[in-house]
Amino acid sequence: MRRALPGFAGFADARALKALAARDDVESRTVERRGKAWNVLHGPFRDGVRLRKTGSTLLVSGVNLHLAEADALLRRFDFVPQARLDDVMVSYATPSGGVGPHIDSYDVFLLQGAGRRRWRTWLPNGSFHKEYVAQAGDLLYLPPLWKHDGVALEDCFTYSIGFRAPRGAELAAAFLDWLHERGLPEAAYRDPGLAPAKKPAELPKEMIRFTRAVMDRISWTGNDVADFLGGYLSEPKAHVVFRPSARRNLAGSLLHLDPRTQMLYSASTFFINGESFAVSKKDAPALKKLADRRYIEARFLARPPLAGLISGWVRAGYAHLERLKP
Repeated sequence: MRRALPGFAGFADARALKALAARDDVESRTVERRGKAWNVLHGPFRDGVRLRKTGSTLLVSGVNLHLAEADALLRRFDFVPQARLDDVMVSYATPSGGVGPHIDSYDVFLLQGAGRRRWRTWLPNGSFHKEYVAQAGDLLYLPPLWKHDGVALEDCFTYSIGFRAPRGAELAAAFLDWLHERGLPEAAYRDPGLAPAKKPAELPKEMIRFTRAVMDRISWTGNDVADFLGGYLSEPKAHVVFRPSARRNLAGSLLHLDPRTQMLYSASTFFINGESFAVSKKDAPALKKLADRRYIEARFLARPPLAGLISGWVRAGYAHLERLKP
């Protein structure tokens, strides 16, 4: 999409990205190409990021968690459900820099900032598709499993808006853990009257029947699945750190969710940073507006039990209060 954001020049220069890459709570890496060889180093880069004048790339993930402009950019893509939004990764590359041809298992939008980058794309069947030269404000959409290769033609910045696409096996394993935390069926195997084994290495049929009976007792409902999914998708990544807000007075304030906060809902059940809670039908609309827009006038929540809930979020750093402008 040529000139999808006309005049877009970006909001993170090389110095800002290098400062983020030095932090413990930021995921970052450098990729360096020398001929056909590649070298990857993972941050944090406490002694500073060193890039060659050609063939080097610095990638910083989750920039939306630290820069308000990046969070605003991510929210421009909320025509896709927030449960699918992941993060904004910013890459800075010197001429001929890139990460090499690769395939992603999820959707991604690539927004070009300052500088130019040449993109080559391949169809999922492996055949070459097209070549593009992206300039500031151009946006390239890549479906899952499309191989692509971006090479900087000069010093350039690319903003990658990524989407979550959990795999079935990943969800199933996490769901079983979730069920286990809530108590799977307990039973102890017994085999009174066991006869001497004629084939000692053969699995006992009684044990197979017992195990099948235990497995058949594992059950769940649609509400269980929604409760699991809301908590799973709103769980912060391991390196995320919340910082409490100083302002605690709801009166005359605007409440906005911290960029690190993920708030989702299903009916009258809400999920925030891996925690779940239910509210009355009367209170649900205001909280849904907060989750969808990520801000609301605090007066709409300044009643029990919501006031206590919101105060707890502010203390935890999940949300922040700002004085409304007159």
